[in-house]
Amino acid sequence: MWFDRNDPRCLFVDKRCESFHVGPGPRDFFNVAPDMLCDFSALPFPSESFSLVVFDPPHVIRNEARGWITRKYGVLNGEWREVLRKGFAECFRVLKPDGVLVFKWSESNVKVGEILEMTPMKPLFGHRTTEHSQTHWIAFLKLNDPAQGRRASDPQTT
Repeated sequence: MWFDRNDPRCLFVDKRCESFHVGPGPRDFFNVAPDMLCDFSALPFPSESFSLVVFDPPHVIRNEARGWITRKYGVLNGEWREVLRKGFAECFRVLKPDGVLVFKWSESNVKVGEILEMTPMKPLFGHRTTEHSQTHWIAFLKLNDPAQGRRASDPQTT
């Protein structure tokens, strides 16, 4: 998704570091080479470290990566709902006040509405990539007042 993956303003984290072929051609080689190995549900950064966070978790629920899509992007398995809840919490924790979280989700297995229920924060705006695409881009804004930007149903706002 990055225009320049080596841009010094970008820090790419993933829990995997691996290379593999996804097809027979020379262009079918894929390399997962994060700048830092870590799990998005337990980020090793101090609170309020970043002005912008992009959260692009795996979106296929499967026990193991089998095809090229799941090998390329990873899979969700086990207690995946709790993992995503922790991921959202970590993204908001490391965001500075007035920071922006950009969340990317493909509805291949789970509808975006179900995923958004896993965070108490209200999205600011979003966009589905194309009419026939299942990929959604959603922006959140972390405000100085923690009560602002929470869903009305969240008990912390009452």
